[in-house]
Amino acid sequence: MILESFVVGMLQTNCYLLGDETSKSCVVIDPGGEAKRIARTITAKGLKLEAILLTHGHFDHVLDAWTLKDMCGGLIYIHPADKPLLKDRMVGLGALLMGKITGLKGQVDGELREGDIVRCGKISMNVLETPGHTPGHVSFFLPDYNIVFVGDTLFAGSIGRTDFPGGSYEQLIESVRTKIFPLGDDVVVYPGHGPKTTVGRERMTNPFFF
Repeated sequence: MILESFVVGMLQTNCYLLGDETSKSCVVIDPGGEAKRIARTITAKGLKLEAILLTHGHFDHVLDAWTLKDMCGGLIYIHPADKPLLKDRMVGLGALLMGKITGLKGQVDGELREGDIVRCGKISMNVLETPGHTPGHVSFFLPDYNIVFVGDTLFAGSIGRTDFPGGSYEQLIESVRTKIFPLGDDVVVYPGHGPKTTVGRERMTNPFFF
């Protein structure tokens, strides 16, 4: 598997490119900026973009999804509960940009729900509903590779904010306890901001779960 990470946008969001070396298919998770840089990497590696997967609808995770689609193709997916965030600048936090969002079109091609399996060549990703940071937040677990992409649900030593519209501290804590921690201590966690960590490290040392 090809795995490339990019730190993009004004809030230093982690964007991830996953590619299957055999089929040359790839997906991008949370392209919150720098679509040109991501597109150059896709082209340089000879990959074909099949899907753009959004963990949630906040602008720093979705802003360049449509620009990237225009450049490389691929279908955009999000959980239905977060679709309103793509059209409401205040709810989706786009107002923080203090100006017009030119790349945010608000239309997606498909929905992500608990139990869905996203396939990219030989790579399979299980969709986990992990609400709390937003109502429709999802994570992507790759059981064959022992990794999970958690967006803004869980960080190294912290958790995502829950004071935005639609957020719920109780839901977020429950999401981590029931969806992320059971994956196993050895699973590597790739968050939406900051360094990667492991389930075991967060289960044992993250102060929000003591």
